[in-house]
Amino acid sequence: MNARILRLAAAVLLALVSGTASAGGFYGMLRARDLTPFGFLRLDMRPAHAVSIEPGSWVLETEFDYQNTWALSPEVEKYLNGLEPAGRRRLGPRELEDIRSLPGENYLVDLEMATVDVTLHYKFSPHVAGYLIMSGVSYEGGFMDDTIERFHDSAGFHTFGRPAVARNDVNLIYDLKSTDYASLGSAPTHGGLLDPTIGLRYGTALGSRWRVSVEGAAKLAISGKRTLLSTGRSDAGAQVAVQYHGDRHAVYANLAGVYYAGGDFPVRARAQVVPTVILGYEYVLTANTNLNLQAYASPSVYTHRETDLPELLVNKYQVTAGFRHRMGASVVTFGITENVQNINNTPDIGFQLGVAWVPAMQR
Repeated sequence: MNARILRLAAAVLLALVSGTASAGGFYGMLRARDLTPFGFLRLDMRPAHAVSIEPGSWVLETEFDYQNTWALSPEVEKYLNGLEPAGRRRLGPRELEDIRSLPGENYLVDLEMATVDVTLHYKFSPHVAGYLIMSGVSYEGGFMDDTIERFHDSAGFHTFGRPAVARNDVNLIYDLKSTDYASLGSAPTHGGLLDPTIGLRYGTALGSRWRVSVEGAAKLAISGKRTLLSTGRSDAGAQVAVQYHGDRHAVYANLAGVYYAGGDFPVRARAQVVPTVILGYEYVLTANTNLNLQAYASPSVYTHRETDLPELLVNKYQVTAGFRHRMGASVVTFGITENVQNINNTPDIGFQLGVAWVPAMQR
């Protein structure tokens, strides 16, 4: 019986891989943005797509992202692990005062965040396209703490002090050089609209296999400074993207630089240029389904002016794996993002679900 099941599974896999994959196309990298709480409100250039449409055509793209963050300084972790009696508790004034009394700088970020991006693309000419991104965010305690802790336990990972704090709460504690802020039990805002982003892209083909594009974008702070929604300052950025398309394999490289105008919350940050590198790979599995793997790297927006904590000064690294599936004129996207190397400056895990409507695909 086991041999039959294995042969059936192998036959299904072979049919998927060798079926009609040559009829499929490329969509480009997953359009995930940086969801790091430290620097989330700055402009972040999305990876360039690989869908080609005719002048006068448009594409409507919707992305839903959800992430869980548990990040803390070493002294806070030590404090939480040493609390007596052991067990879960909601953090209150006593714990806050204890954390503020710890030596050096300290912080705790415990939250889940959901974002929705709606992007309208329009092709003005054979080489020029523009886009408008409208975004919203929701901050909450969420539901993923139990699942993440069970995974850490089963994999033998460190607990990082999680078992000392009540699940599905929002806790924001900053006691760094430039700020002293606390929000226990809930976020200072439940969410709202973020700053809109507008952009312009120029793209061209270099032979039958290569494509290159250059784009510029701006995040417009049209509603002023809003806690956890807008820095109150506009940012601008530029990006160069190179794409290689084989028969069933594609490789992508994006290099971006963003002028981040700085902000005051949650931690004060100076104006600076922030570079970002995104590398990606796409594989045509079937005529309608593609697999994606990509890596994101960007430096921290903080310097020793704001903090001396190494975990807030080091680079951010994230890896995303997922797939796209075409259904008529729509392309459905699913991806999972995991932080790597520096676990206390990026989300523990994030999920992306997207739908792009490309009317030109119906023709």
